[in-house]
Amino acid sequence: MTAPTTARRSRLIAGVDEAGRGPLAGPVAVAAVILNPRRRIDGLDDSKKLSERKRDALFPLIQERALAWRIEFVEVEEIDRINIFQATMAGMRRALLALAPQAELARVDGNHLPRDLPCRGEALVGGDALEPAIMAASILAKVARDRWMAQLHQDWPQYGFDRHKGYSTAAHLAALRAHGPCPQHRRSFAPVRIETEQRSLF
Repeated sequence: MTAPTTARRSRLIAGVDEAGRGPLAGPVAVAAVILNPRRRIDGLDDSKKLSERKRDALFPLIQERALAWRIEFVEVEEIDRINIFQATMAGMRRALLALAPQAELARVDGNHLPRDLPCRGEALVGGDALEPAIMAASILAKVARDRWMAQLHQDWPQYGFDRHKGYSTAAHLAALRAHGPCPQHRRSFAPVRIETEQRSLF
């Protein structure tokens, strides 16, 4: 695939990706990464295609070798207030604004761009399999969020956040029915909202 002309002209290209849009609990994590062409990182790929061990090994390498990187967490309160799509877009914009040096071009995985970006932007469907900077961002976001959810498990072990990371598995839904939502559950998501409403009737 030939890179767009804008990408060839830009020296500082930030890849942007997220982890955790779908779960019923916990934050969405967004990462932005500007890779350093002089410091190669072997093994980059879409985080979903990598084992947990491989992601954990790449995580510090990306942080050490990238020209710039940033991880933003958009927490449950903001997700419920403005919806998960807008929360993800806001996180992407904040991650890009926090980069130093600033990116000249942001390549965002997916088919939407956040508003008011600090630089030019391109939405790239399937970008986490095409653009190395997006691959790096996907790894940072995924590992950081998994670690966050493992920490939440220490506070609310009855939900099994360390195993399903907040996704709507059968075990998670059963725990939600048994214990009700905790403060880290997204009330704007249907299974949590329904459980909350049912409990309010009794």
